[in-house]
Amino acid sequence: MPDSGASYRHHSRSVEGRGSWVAACLALAILAIAYGAPLVVVVGLKPIQAALHSERSVVALAGALTWVGTGLGGILMGWIADRIGIRATTSIGAAMTAAGLALAATGSIPALYVGHGLLIGLVGNGALYAPLLVYVSRWFDRRRGTALALIASGQYIAGIVWPSVFQWSIARYGWQATMTGYALVTLSLILPITLFPLAPEPLSPVHAEGTTPRGRLVLGLPPNLVQVLLCLAGFLCCVPMSLPASHLVAFCSDLGIAPAQGAAMLSVLLGCAFVSRQFWGWVGDRIGGLRTILAGSACQAVAIAGYALTRNEPGLFAVSAAYGLGFAGIVPSYVLAVRDLFPSREAAWRVPTVLFTAMCGMAFGSWLGGALYDHFGYYAPAFATGVVFNLGNLVVIGALVLRQRGQSRLVPAAAG
Repeated sequence: MPDSGASYRHHSRSVEGRGSWVAACLALAILAIAYGAPLVVVVGLKPIQAALHSERSVVALAGALTWVGTGLGGILMGWIADRIGIRATTSIGAAMTAAGLALAATGSIPALYVGHGLLIGLVGNGALYAPLLVYVSRWFDRRRGTALALIASGQYIAGIVWPSVFQWSIARYGWQATMTGYALVTLSLILPITLFPLAPEPLSPVHAEGTTPRGRLVLGLPPNLVQVLLCLAGFLCCVPMSLPASHLVAFCSDLGIAPAQGAAMLSVLLGCAFVSRQFWGWVGDRIGGLRTILAGSACQAVAIAGYALTRNEPGLFAVSAAYGLGFAGIVPSYVLAVRDLFPSREAAWRVPTVLFTAMCGMAFGSWLGGALYDHFGYYAPAFATGVVFNLGNLVVIGALVLRQRGQSRLVPAAAG
């Protein structure tokens, strides 16, 4: 018997239409703006550290709290979005993200933590990322992987556009003025987008599926055990994923590479990630979420090892480009895997839960990179540790893929 949710893509009447792609493009624009907010502390890591007279891990913790807050907020705000609507939830997220930047710009460590963890993370991006992914996923049944890859690329568009702008602004006006200015940008750009008409009512009921029936197995395992394994895999792969995203600019500066070049390198990484994410979405529509995670994670493991072995600017640009091409499809593929394996109605809590644990991995990796740097004085041990976490992810996902392959062989046999 096929796993729960597998038949969802084969309704005789597709829910996809022009309105689906309008909703996807609006979500992409919102996330491209919102994900600029956490990048200020990434680009300004060393100036903020100097201004606050703190260790690097102290400032890196602000970025870590943003990831934890975004993940946890996705669970809470996803529940709220199902009750008050995606438009209102998005407006709340924009306002809270701007408030978080303004608070963090006041210039104290507690304000930095509360601004990033609670406001930018929990009720800011937490109200945007997971709720928008779940919302848009319900409007696609044939090209869901492609749509999820597109809207999740908002993070990479932010990474292409904003780091060099922030680097210029910090050098000219300081990190506090840059945070305050971007708070105004967030409000002035996202709130008008929420006024655009969103997708109409579905052509067929996207909530027709109920919850997983009692006793029903997923991949031959209890459904919640599969959920736990997906959460564990998400944590393990996102620890190494966060290292370049959080520390690349500082890493380059330590090697004598100009901060502007480090910011450009981050843009190259995320630019390549944006392009390749569309490819990974296309792949996901053809081989499924789990197999796409496995392929992307294998590529990430090779690229993260490259950071531990490379010390020159041209080499780091090449490694950054390769890293962006490899890891980009992993996180949206977790959403696709959940939608492949479980009924639609359960997506509102299963997707944010997987994203929460993945973002906890991002948070832990961001903090761990700073802590290992403070202890050793250089970044190679942090990147080597990332490889170990990545290998753990490959073990977990590889086991699930093997079970999926075994289940797919059993279905025709049972039918015959």
